[in-house]
Amino acid sequence: MKILVISGPNLQLLGVRKPEIYGTVTLQDIENDLQISAASLGMNISFFQSNHEGEIVDRIAAARGEQIDGIIINPAAYTHTSVAIRDALEAVAIPAVEVHLSNIHGREEFRRKSLTAAMCIGQISGFGPDGYRLALQALAYRLNRRNQNNI
Repeated sequence: MKILVISGPNLQLLGVRKPEIYGTVTLQDIENDLQISAASLGMNISFFQSNHEGEIVDRIAAARGEQIDGIIINPAAYTHTSVAIRDALEAVAIPAVEVHLSNIHGREEFRRKSLTAAMCIGQISGFGPDGYRLALQALAYRLNRRNQNNI
């Protein structure tokens, strides 16, 4: 199985930006942890980070041609604003899990609405960096179940 992890704007600043909300773990730390977790699950994993909406849309579109089996996406601020990312997720129809380090539903009102979550099989928020590992496990479970049941 091939999994793509997409990280949106400002996530390259993890560990420095608002550690009281996002913690001190860096994006590289999260990617290293996911690499180990993916290997233990027999999955191949690749990573993409961009601060630019169009680049994220292009990367999602390219995933279909690469036969990516699942996507883990943290659209960051684009969660709340990007119809384009939502539409790209819908168009490729690749099972995706939306991840947020903080509990977006317990934060400012504008952060509580996700435009992208409806195009995902689920959303994990509020578990910090562990949310990425939980998303990977959820995708592995769902993809294995789909393959076993041929659904």
